[in-house]
Amino acid sequence: MDILIIGGNRYFGKRLTLRLLESGHDVTMLNRGSSGVPEGVAHLIADRNDENALESALGDRTFDVVIDQVCYTPVQAAIARRVLGPRTRRYVMTSTVEIYEFQHSATPLREDAVDPRTVTVDPGLPWADPEFLEAHYGEGKRQAEAVFAAAPAFPYTAVRVAHVLGGEDDFTGRIGHYADRIRAGEPIAVPAENHPATYVYVEEIAAFLAWAAEESFTGPVNAHSHGALTTADICAEIERLTGGRTVFQKVEVGEVSPFSFTRSYAMDNSRATELGFAFRDSTAWLPQALSETLGAN
Repeated sequence: MDILIIGGNRYFGKRLTLRLLESGHDVTMLNRGSSGVPEGVAHLIADRNDENALESALGDRTFDVVIDQVCYTPVQAAIARRVLGPRTRRYVMTSTVEIYEFQHSATPLREDAVDPRTVTVDPGLPWADPEFLEAHYGEGKRQAEAVFAAAPAFPYTAVRVAHVLGGEDDFTGRIGHYADRIRAGEPIAVPAENHPATYVYVEEIAAFLAWAAEESFTGPVNAHSHGALTTADICAEIERLTGGRTVFQKVEVGEVSPFSFTRSYAMDNSRATELGFAFRDSTAWLPQALSETLGAN
């Protein structure tokens, strides 16, 4: 297949690209040109926020699949739908578990907990303001999904990605945050009632996106490994790897450590499983994932 990837030149996007190449697909990557692309990948340079520049860069190119790794706002989604809708037979958007940031459920959330067809879209919000976008990350993704869902017969899927762990190139610094405190025996702030969450290994989400590109299903799909993890699960493994000591400090208000949650919004991956993807259990890959990241720190 002829596949276009928008963004995706680091972390699991990099792994996705290599998987597609190894599977024999023709891969083109579109970005602003600030970084190169892997060997064997065609390169298109354009700012996806500039509709005319995007049209010009694409020319008369068409694709079997577009994988959009960096669609964060309804404005970006609307441009992509207008420009790329006529140029592709399938659109795969990388979305997020943060879609469910306002849900609180004792049971894992299925995709219909947030139906993008019912989400109100407001392109007039200051989506170009980086601070606003960071503070409204989940809302931006929700509205982006809504733009694609509103298009008649638009063949899209939104992959709602869980929290990703693993890799020596984990750029978030979250595991390092825990490791530093565990090595020093310093307190780790967690909510008084700390809820588990769903996670996925960096290699597994790359494999899932590559698989989804070759499938034909549409609509939202949750992507995560089986079995939720708690902050204590993650810290226990870091403790084993570093030889340190975990000290939790429960707080009622204020900032808490990453991967600590005041609400429960674990996802349900039964749709993806029924469609045919075989996820691993999170406990099977957690030691390797943390060892990879900690080995780079």
